[in-house]
Amino acid sequence: MATSIRKVVISEFGDVSKVNVETSSIDPPKSGEVQVAPIYSGFSGADINMRRGQYPMQKKAPLTPGYCLAGWAKTDGAYIKAGDLVGCLTVYDAQAELVNLPEKYLIRVPNGVTPEAATAILLDWATAYCMVEKAKVAKGQRVFIHGVSGAVGFATMKLSQLRGATVYGTASERNHQVLRDEGATPFVYRNKDWIKAMQGLGGAHAVFDALGADSWDESYDILPPCSGGDEQGVLVAYGQNQQALQGAEASGSAFVPVAKLLLKNAKVFSNRRTVFYYIARDQPTFVPSVNALFGMVKDGEIDVVIKNIWDMEDIKTAHQNWATSTGVGSNLIRISNA
Repeated sequence: MATSIRKVVISEFGDVSKVNVETSSIDPPKSGEVQVAPIYSGFSGADINMRRGQYPMQKKAPLTPGYCLAGWAKTDGAYIKAGDLVGCLTVYDAQAELVNLPEKYLIRVPNGVTPEAATAILLDWATAYCMVEKAKVAKGQRVFIHGVSGAVGFATMKLSQLRGATVYGTASERNHQVLRDEGATPFVYRNKDWIKAMQGLGGAHAVFDALGADSWDESYDILPPCSGGDEQGVLVAYGQNQQALQGAEASGSAFVPVAKLLLKNAKVFSNRRTVFYYIARDQPTFVPSVNALFGMVKDGEIDVVIKNIWDMEDIKTAHQNWATSTGVGSNLIRISNA
């Protein structure tokens, strides 16, 4: 028997008017699925870009967004039992009162980790963890992060600092003091002072950039020089959020800039390399990374900071304020008070 639920729906691609909360229904879970009642869903640039129709290889509208969740299992699976607190990287459908998910993608949330922290870990912190690993950030290195006050940016900063790196980055000026208090050196993106400053320091050993094509070229220029010296540099690109942050019209292919980025690796005798990173729940590193982060929370090594929590019924407000809110950390959508 179908169950009545409320869920977020992007009816068609476009502005904030295209996202609403609607009444719908959900069937019982199929074999191999577990029905989950989300407590929190993540909220990120992916939500904005999906609403704009600019997320790579995304579903056609109408669709229900929500890239990750933490919530209560409502039905038994083979190893997940009703009442278990679970997390999942869903990609879609987390912003709903109930969702049926493949059991193989559910991860138990251990005691000592809150649903809020678990939700942020599943996308924001797991992305940061895997990128820092891929870049081989090490003690004494200089790390530069665009959007260092954002969800993934802040997590990347804290994980890099734990490895002994010195962190620089761009952020809105309203967030500079809190970043200084956290041990980072912030810059304003638009005036480009960060380019000369980092080149003057000898470049950044790792740059993390979620902005897109134009920014990637500039970020490449602050890696250690191509000739002379032994220092290596890597640019890790992981998103194309610049248009969404600026409220500009969505335009252009998402794939051409990535191809141009990776073609930079064809240069011979270069000590610079580029990587485009995306997170996926089938990656062999994903579950170990999530469990490692759960352990770091329980051991007090990291503090998963939450910047904003919006109720699902206020989803329009979340879309309107995502790029302009003050503070650092992750954004969440509260689906229930359970």
